[in-house]
Amino acid sequence: MKAPLFIGIDGGGTKCKARLEDAAGNVLATSVAGPANPARDFSQTLHSIEQAVMAALIQAGLSSDDINRIHAGIGLAGVNLPVYRDKMLQWQHPFISMHLTTDLHIAALGAHNGENGAIVIVGTGSSGVYLRDHLQLEMGGHGFGLGDKGSGAWLGNQAVRHCLESLDGLTAHTLLTEAVLAHSGSRNSAELVQRYLTARPAEFASLAPQVFACAEQDDPIAHAIILDGADYLSRLAAKLREQGAPRLSFIGGLAHKITPYLHATVQQFIQPAQFAPEYGAILFCREDVNE
Repeated sequence: MKAPLFIGIDGGGTKCKARLEDAAGNVLATSVAGPANPARDFSQTLHSIEQAVMAALIQAGLSSDDINRIHAGIGLAGVNLPVYRDKMLQWQHPFISMHLTTDLHIAALGAHNGENGAIVIVGTGSSGVYLRDHLQLEMGGHGFGLGDKGSGAWLGNQAVRHCLESLDGLTAHTLLTEAVLAHSGSRNSAELVQRYLTARPAEFASLAPQVFACAEQDDPIAHAIILDGADYLSRLAAKLREQGAPRLSFIGGLAHKITPYLHATVQQFIQPAQFAPEYGAILFCREDVNE
């Protein structure tokens, strides 16, 4: 009988990342697939997970049949909501076993190598968690439209709002106005509304680099938007620290961009994440399997 394999999956609103290890902990492959947030698109989530797993197997020189040797640790955005967690647990997956938790949980495990610590994720969405002796204190992460302040999706949404107000003559027409129009390919407010009225968070998040670029060119609106988001993230981080977190890390695609705008008292406590979330997913999986 062939030895088991372990895969860690980190699924969010923009992409799904995988790390494949053998039983001894040697990394065999890493891969990336599409979005994997079951609260947004359940079928897409399953497809992205399967794509990431198969890509990792191929990269490792293994066959599709080897999927039956895999213990899967899967951390996903959205499964903090019971309805989506239950749907995932009902999935007829192809693995030996599946160990499901939130993207926050695996990110904290990876960032602090399984030890106690807090993280703030700043990517398509935003949220924070303090992991202490297997107990989790989560803050934020309420989803686009209800929270995610300071995130890529929130920054992009604020930029579109500013652009619309400036086109209506209600606020200044700035560099950010032009950047949003150019990025979206819109010529007027009607086209801009049509482009973003039903846009997904990831589509708004694609505007975040434009907001930072404009702020770096002294656009006052872009700068104010970033400072507003950074203030929220700073207060979130400070609250996690108040709970006694010995380590604090900022992770996610926008963490390095937002850090210089955080409160100075928060910046001094930030430490680099030790490992990526998909490694945390494997830690979670191995612990479950070995119990």
